[in-house]
Amino acid sequence: MPNHAIFLDRDGTLNEDPGYLGNPELVKLLPEVGEALSGLKKAGFKLIVISNQSGIARGLLTKENVDSVNQRINELLKPFNAEIDHFLYCPFHPDFSKKEDCICRKPSPKLVFDAAEKYNIDLSASYFIGDSLVDIECGENAGIKTILVKTGYGVETFSILQKQNKFPTFVAENIFIAYKFVKNDYCGVL
Repeated sequence: MPNHAIFLDRDGTLNEDPGYLGNPELVKLLPEVGEALSGLKKAGFKLIVISNQSGIARGLLTKENVDSVNQRINELLKPFNAEIDHFLYCPFHPDFSKKEDCICRKPSPKLVFDAAEKYNIDLSASYFIGDSLVDIECGENAGIKTILVKTGYGVETFSILQKQNKFPTFVAENIFIAYKFVKNDYCGVL
């Protein structure tokens, strides 16, 4: 039987985004992230982070930095039984990498498709939650429902989407409101 998943952006969606986050001691989850992800896990969703980490290509971060931040996020989520099942990220940027290396970079849905194959995910029963234009476009490019959170860059992204007359499936003030939408939309329960 196929799984269903919540694909999540990381910085600005799950945690505060100070820019090129490489120090795990600086990780601060946004309010109610643990509760929201716990509820999604209880509803049977796989939690998969899809992020662009161009700081690696820029020489500002190492893969070890990114992995240690991801590990710290899961440590903070553990008390909620809400750990991320898999972190996938694109370390490339077109200004610093070969064009063919950048195929994993959001808004490309490549990492979503990779995760869907690995975990037998039904994309028609899945969602992408993020705070930026590339998150919403990535979800749309993968053919899944999209939720824009107004944390991180979400308010600016909403303004850009309005000007383009493009809209995600749902706009939420934060990830907890996004969780309530998913619960109602997928499970039919508020």
